Formats: sequence, structure tokens, C-alpha cells
Amino acid sequence: MKLLQIIDSLEAGGAERMAVNIANVLAKEGHDSHLCVTRKEGLLQKAIDSDVTYLFLNKKGKIGWRAVFKLRSYIKQHQIEVVHAHSTSAYIAVLALVFLKNQPKLIWHDHYGKADQLDQRPYTIWKLISVFFDQIISVNKRLKTWAEKELKCKKVLYLENFAVKAPTVPLLSPLGGTEGKRIVCLANLREQKDHLNLLQAFERLAPEYDEWTLHLCGQDFQDAYSKEIQHQIQKPALSSRVFLLGSRPDVTAVLSACDIGVLSSKSEGLPVALLEYGLCSLPVVVTDVGACKEVVADCGLVVPPEHPELLAAALEELMSNRQLRDRYAVQFQEQVQQHYGSDRYVEQLVKIYKEA
Repeated sequence: MKLLQIIDSLEAGGAERMAVNIANVLAKEGHDSHLCVTRKEGLLQKAIDSDVTYLFLNKKGKIGWRAVFKLRSYIKQHQIEVVHAHSTSAYIAVLALVFLKNQPKLIWHDHYGKADQLDQRPYTIWKLISVFFDQIISVNKRLKTWAEKELKCKKVLYLENFAVKAPTVPLLSPLGGTEGKRIVCLANLREQKDHLNLLQAFERLAPEYDEWTLHLCGQDFQDAYSKEIQHQIQKPALSSRVFLLGSRPDVTAVLSACDIGVLSSKSEGLPVALLEYGLCSLPVVVTDVGACKEVVADCGLVVPPEHPELLAAALEELMSNRQLRDRYAVQFQEQVQQHYGSDRYVEQLVKIYKEA
């Protein structure tokens, strides 16, 4: 099949990783796989396999008509059969296809990261353009229910994300702290990821855990939220124990050098970072948002969001018990490999493409 993934950027976020991963695995399965980036290239460009045909639109402005017509011409030229639009790239996909003869199927993949705050989601524009969708894929059950209730597309299904372990490259720079006592949080510095909750929890840890360090790996957008994080890190109890790593191409190496994975979000879809923890055999502590509890099952610790005292207690439970960490690490890796692997995902996705 001739298949096109569309995503707005190649910054290291969950939806972006999924678009690249899908394009790569479809190419490996023998499909004519294409990846279109509408607005901004980034770190993940290096992760695109050579078998994937790549298009960058360099879209400018709110609509970007030049980019719309470029995408439309590309779809016609390459005789694309399925356009798979991730998140807000659906806008340009609809504009490119609406007057196109012999239209390909249009799949919208909803990766919305604030699935626990759907009452705040503006849906008017989605309701209008959803009449053009042949299929909606939701990354968790709440998003599926929302789409069925609010949107016009009749075909909606829940399909869990998957993760692939990136080729391991050496650490670009050594991590601070003591080997065997590192906690990592792989999340861009966005408000819904609630790093402040994590910092409050880390500050609460008993003095006997002072040798443990916290490593925040994710893109820094240099905004008010980022400044608040940096302000909190300056506290005496945190200043020498918390490290901001930024967005890094050696993520697998970073995870492999750490001992506990944590996500402290107050809202999520189905975080790809959590799956990457599993592939790297990390025991995890996560908040009960989005599909996190479903992914972890009984192979890690799950706590309510926005309760730093409970998050601190869960972290201490793992930090104090090496045997528990090892057991959860093995169990969670098996859980992710069995239920969130690429083979099963591609089989389901190709079936969706054919039946949409």
C-alpha cells in the first residue's frame, strides 16, 4: 500500500515518535511508506529510516496555502492510498484532500495529551472537519468515548500506542549523580506533565535517600512553566540532586543509565515514554491518568495525580527495595513487549487502512 503519515513537527514528543515509528515499521513490512512534516523539523529526523520517503512542507502562517497545494500535489504524484494524519496535522490534510478527485482514505490519529481534561478541549473545529475522516484512532478509551460523543465520524476505535527501542548510542555526556541511584522522567517541559508535583515529591524524600538524583529529560520551551521548574530546582534540598538534560538524541542510553522511571502527569493520552521505560527494563512509578494504569497493570506502582506525598511514598518503596525494583523491571519489560510491540500494532493498523 502507498501510505502517508503527516505530523506537524519532529520535536521529541509522543505523537511525533509514533508518526516516525509507524512510518518506519510500515516500510520494513514492504509498504510504500511516506512521512510528511508540516511545520518544523527536529531531533527525530535522524530516526527516520532510509526506506521512508520524506517530505517537509515548511508551512507558514495559520493556513499556509502554499504548503496545502504542495501536499495535494505530492499525494497525487505518489498516488497515496491512505493519509494518516496525527493530531493537529489533520487540518492541512483536510484542506489538501477536500477538492481532490480520487481521494485517498483519511485517518485521524488523536494523541491528545490532556485526555483527563476533555471538558476544556475546544471541539467545534474538530466536529466540523470530522465529517471528512474515514476513521478515527484514539490512543486511550476516554478519547474514543469523546470522539464517539462529539464528532461526526462514525468509525472510531481505540488502538494502543507501541514503542520500538531506538538503536543504542553512547551517552553524549555523562549523567550526574551516583550509579545505581538515578531516577529519570522522560517528558517535555509541559504543564500537563506536572514536573512540579515530581519536584515536591522528590523534596519530601527522607534524608537517607540524599544520594539519589533526579534527571528530567525533555524539551525546554523556555516559557513560564520552565522558569517555575528552574526556580524550584534552586531550593537547597534540590539544587545538587536535580538535573535538566533537555531534549537528547541518546534517550535509550540515558534510560539505560537510570534505575527508576517516573511520570508525574496530571493528564495523559498513552505516553510513549512509559513504553520506552519498559523496553529499557526500568521499574516505574506513574500517576493514574490516561492509559497509564492500563499499561502498567500490576507491573509497577500507580498513584493518584497531584498528590506529591503519595508519589514520594511510592518512590521510596522502590528506592528502598532493590529486589522489588528488579522484579518490576522484568515484569514491566515483558508486559510492554507482549502487549505493545510493533508486530501486533502493524497487523491491526493495516487492517484499519483496508477497512476504513
